[in-house]
Amino acid sequence: MGQLLLNKVQKFYGDFEVLKGVQLEVNNGEFVVFVGPSGCGKSTLLRMIAGLDGTSAGDIVIDGVRVNDLPPVKRGIAMVFQSYALYPHMSVFENIAFPLRVEKMEEGKLKAKVENAARILHLDQRLQQKPGMLSGGQRQRVAIGRAIVREPKIFLFDEPLSNLDAALRSDMRIELAKLHRQLKATMIYVTHDQVEAMTMADRIVVLNAGEIAQTGAPLELYHKPANMFVAGFIGNPKMNFLPVTCTGAADKSVTVDYKGQTLTVPVTPREGVVGKALTLGVRPEHIQLASGDISLTITPSVIERLGAQTVAYAALDGEGENFCATLSGSVGVRPEQPMLVGINAADCHLFDGAGIAFERHVALTDIDLNLLNPTALA
Repeated sequence: MGQLLLNKVQKFYGDFEVLKGVQLEVNNGEFVVFVGPSGCGKSTLLRMIAGLDGTSAGDIVIDGVRVNDLPPVKRGIAMVFQSYALYPHMSVFENIAFPLRVEKMEEGKLKAKVENAARILHLDQRLQQKPGMLSGGQRQRVAIGRAIVREPKIFLFDEPLSNLDAALRSDMRIELAKLHRQLKATMIYVTHDQVEAMTMADRIVVLNAGEIAQTGAPLELYHKPANMFVAGFIGNPKMNFLPVTCTGAADKSVTVDYKGQTLTVPVTPREGVVGKALTLGVRPEHIQLASGDISLTITPSVIERLGAQTVAYAALDGEGENFCATLSGSVGVRPEQPMLVGINAADCHLFDGAGIAFERHVALTDIDLNLLNPTALA
């Protein structure tokens, strides 16, 4: 088993509250990713689960046992750090075996566990080599192997791929996803990389200023962000935000005005919303050339040509450099050349004055609906 409960967990450094009553439940076998900006408390929270930092208030419960006062070795967890933390004078075998030798495990059983972990991680041909002879990705696999042999209830990963180059990060993401399916273990992973979060997680926990801004499956956070913070954080490039005024509301839509253009957004209205200043959100990948339900003139200032896509960072109708459009790679966009783009209401998000999202009526396929609820695929 590997169930985790965080019950109103707080952390203070002096008078500064780093974590503000975090409440979270992680189910056995889940792959949960903590994301958020620097300083949001994600690594601190992981270290508290590991027992490397103490809690100021609240409870950490693993498989029904309160572990606040237990040392890391007694919690049934294994942690993989950003730095590999390998012993350079030891072989790969001895690095993986180290925690088992500390436990004084019988040699035959130890050898079997190390060889099994090495086989899972494709290190069986490297067991007699030293870490200095390995690539970065292989060293990280050794660090993961050292965690696997302990057979922990919960694996903790603290930005384990951040020291690798882009190609290795991509390869290791795939390896970690395969490892999770193979071990069926509970894994909690901290990263600042949205691609890692979106591609590996069963559930993402978005942290902001020591609080959980939203939890949900990757596509849930993408299609239905709870607030402007999550909407702007999930997605790359980030969502565009436009100031609008509400001019009408119906059963399942809210009508807004943007510079004399009317847009009816398919969201659930709220009482008293008519006449209020709201914020319209649209992702760069939902900007299209020429017409839409409303049209905008943008003037690209910086253009990134990525092959399949062209990303244009632009001034919007003279409002400044605050707009981004992700277009087809074949589009002939040029800097400082105005162009007409369109937005469709079905692609839009709407937020109130406090930044809270209106509930969207998103048309999703059956597969998408399953992905919004990963337990449906279990």
